Amino acid sequence: MFNMGLLGKKVGMTQIFTDDGLRVPVTVVATGPCVVLAKRTPDKDGYAAIQLGFDDKKASRTNRPSMGHFEKAKTDPKRFIREIRLTPKAMEKFEVGQEIKVDEVFAVGDIIDVTGITKGKGFQGVMKKYNFRGGKQSHGVHEAYRHGGSIGCRLTPGRVVKGKKMPGQLGNQRRTTQNIKVVSVRPEDNLMLVHGGIPTAKNGYVVMKYAIKKPVPDHASA
Repeated sequence: MFNMGLLGKKVGMTQIFTDDGLRVPVTVVATGPCVVLAKRTPDKDGYAAIQLGFDDKKASRTNRPSMGHFEKAKTDPKRFIREIRLTPKAMEKFEVGQEIKVDEVFAVGDIIDVTGITKGKGFQGVMKKYNFRGGKQSHGVHEAYRHGGSIGCRLTPGRVVKGKKMPGQLGNQRRTTQNIKVVSVRPEDNLMLVHGGIPTAKNGYVVMKYAIKKPVPDHASA
C-alpha cells in the first residue's frame, strides 16, 4: 500500500442527484492528466517521491533552467508542481514523462484529503475573523462597537501575550480538508467530483491524496 496522490484545479461547485433522489453538493476538480517530471530516490535524495506537474503554460513564460527540466521529461511546461511521497517499491510503477490519469489513482467511494490555499479575505477585524461579540451599543459607548476590547494583562507579565486574537490577515493560508468522499470519476473529461467543498477558490490548485486517517483502498496496492 502507498499514499498516492494527484494534482488538480477547482473548476467550481454544483449539485447532483442520486438514484434515491437525494441532492448532493459536489466540487468539480480538473485532474490533468498529471505528468511525472522527476523521481527522488533514497540513495540520491534521501527520500522516495515522484514530482508531478499539472496544467500547461506557455514556453515564453518559462525560464531556461525550468525548460531544461521539462525537456528531460519530454513534456510541456507546467504551472503547478508538487512532490508526492511514496515507498521505494511503489516508485517502480512510475517513469519520468509518464502521464497519470485520474481513474488510475482514484475510484468512486475513495476517501481523500485535499490540500489547497484558502480564499484570501484581506485585513479583517476580530468580529469577522474570530466571531467576537463586539462592544455594547448603549449610551456612553463611543465608536467601540466592533472593537476587541482591552488587550493588556496588568503588571505581570506587563505585555501583550503571544497569540492574542487581534485584527489581521484572514485566509490565504495552506489548509487541508480531511475525509472527503469521491462521488464520481470521469476520465474521459479528466474530471473528478468530490462531496462538499474544498479549501481553495475557483481555479485554485489542490493536492489530493488518500485520507491519512482512513485505510488505503484495495486498488491502491504497490
